[in-house]
Parts: sequence; C-alpha cells; structure tokens
Amino acid sequence: MLPALRTLAQRLLPPLLSPLLCLLLLLPISGCGGVGQPPRGVLLSALALQIQLTQGSIAQSLGLEPDGIPEVSRVRVSEQQAVAIGEARGLRLSGSFDWRLPGDRVRVDSPFELYLQRGERGESWRLARPSGAIGGDTQLWLTDPLPS
Repeated sequence: MLPALRTLAQRLLPPLLSPLLCLLLLLPISGCGGVGQPPRGVLLSALALQIQLTQGSIAQSLGLEPDGIPEVSRVRVSEQQAVAIGEARGLRLSGSFDWRLPGDRVRVDSPFELYLQRGERGESWRLARPSGAIGGDTQLWLTDPLPS
C-alpha cells in the first residue's frame, strides 16, 4: 500500500470502525432479549395453570380438594430457546417467579421450566407438558389452552 494511502486509511478507519464495532458488540446482547417471547400475561397464566395442574394431581393422589387459583407475580425469564413440540414449534423458557396460594400470606420464589406452543393462527398460546416418550426419541406432549 502506498504510504499516503496508508496514512489516509489509518486516519479514516478508526472513526468509521468505532460505531460499527459498537453496533456489532450490541447486536448479540439485544439478540438475547425477549424477541419472540410471549407477553407477560401469557407467562403468568401458564405458570398459574402449571401450578394448578400439579396441585390438582397431588390433591387427587391424596384424596384432597385443590386449594384454588394461585397468585403468580414477578416472572424473570433467564433462558429461552425454540423447541419442537410434537409436529409444531414451541418455546422452552426457564427462570424464576413469585407465587402464593389463595389465603396464604407467604410468597414463594421458585424456579420454573415452561414449554409454550403458539396456537394455530398465532393468536393464542398453549401450555405444553412432556408426557413420556414412545420408542427412542419421540416425545409425547399434553397441551392445555391458556385463558385469553
């Protein structure tokens, strides 16, 4: 490279590269955000339904009545990834949330792992729960609609 051209390149490149470098460094950070993440209301409903289903299953096993609808708040998603749920696409979300049972003053901070599937027209969400496997790799799923 010619000395004059090299000097010009050395003077012009740093001002141009600096904003470009900042942009490239910020893209992965913003890419980890909630792109495609369900709305907060969907997460709250899905977690409440998951607690109700678990609570109902335990109550049934013990011959008791379930306590009612839990109060779910402060959902913090720490990880999100696309997964296959049967023939459809879904999301696996994990993180933590606060909840308490009706009439209980104690609020519990719990970790969660949640599988969600978009409705056929993309207007609704379903809670998906693994229910076992057939053969080697085929996972069976139960899905329950979330209230709109």
